[in-house]
Amino acid sequence: MRISGITIPDDKQLSFALTSVYGIGATRSRNLLDELKIEHTKKAADLSTDEENAIREKIEAFTIEGELKRQVAGNIKRLKDIGSYRGSRHAKRLPARGQRTKTNSRTLKGAKKTMGSGRRKLEKT
Repeated sequence: MRISGITIPDDKQLSFALTSVYGIGATRSRNLLDELKIEHTKKAADLSTDEENAIREKIEAFTIEGELKRQVAGNIKRLKDIGSYRGSRHAKRLPARGQRTKTNSRTLKGAKKTMGSGRRKLEKT
């Protein structure tokens, strides 16, 4: 099954398989299946053509994939252009929402080598 250029995995349950589309998360997937009265545990391969078309119709009503990515990129660019704090954090590739950076932000900064669990003792000479 394909939705807006993305192949939905046939071997996964629908509620999880639909999350492979950018812009469709777990909650939106479950709500969509509830609204269409389709079982969450059903596999994509077991869907009838009517069910596939109904799902495709509902999902394409949302902002998903390329359009959503462009929108997010535009929002970040706007923050950088106006010189906001969040924009500067995005420009430096650091966390923008108040997370701790002293010890937890190691994804882009790289792991620092520490001195060990305790301080080195000064040796008397």
